[in-house]
Amino acid sequence: MWIVIDGYNLIRRSPQFQPLDRRDLQEGRDALLTVLGTYRRLKGHRITVVFDGWERGGMSEQVRLTAGLQVVFTRRGERADQAILRFVEKAPSGAVVVTSDRAVAHDVSRTGALVLSTEEFHERLDRALREGDGGEFQKDDEDDESAAESPGPRRLKGPARRPSKQAKRLITTLKRL
Repeated sequence: MWIVIDGYNLIRRSPQFQPLDRRDLQEGRDALLTVLGTYRRLKGHRITVVFDGWERGGMSEQVRLTAGLQVVFTRRGERADQAILRFVEKAPSGAVVVTSDRAVAHDVSRTGALVLSTEEFHERLDRALREGDGGEFQKDDEDDESAAESPGPRRLKGPARRPSKQAKRLITTLKRL
């Protein structure tokens, strides 16, 4: 799975990274990359983090590898949103974009990639780091309890209750995060 992350969007919406970013921009980026490097080692996903170089970027896009992550700083005059869309348009199916920017989410979803909010990704990131697992997440305890308490088989009513192909793909992808 390929995860493309809107770097500053995740930092500025995270209770963990936001205070560091306010104190020092580089400190916030370094903390994010350290945590994502650990996550990548646990899960084995390909991760690209895109940072906005709109005002302070170089004349060309800068790409470097850090802790197994592909870190991209866009060139001056290009927003991270544009680079993310460019990457995902070339991506194989199964790309997941992490952003809470509605315009980016809308554009990315039209390409067929899945969009995950920064808040939801941050929760999954925290859970994976706490559990330290490299495989699938365990079922939630709520699911186990509700299954044990329900008397008899569940009644399903035909195809209308089945999730769409897109919903199934999303469910499958989220289980792997």
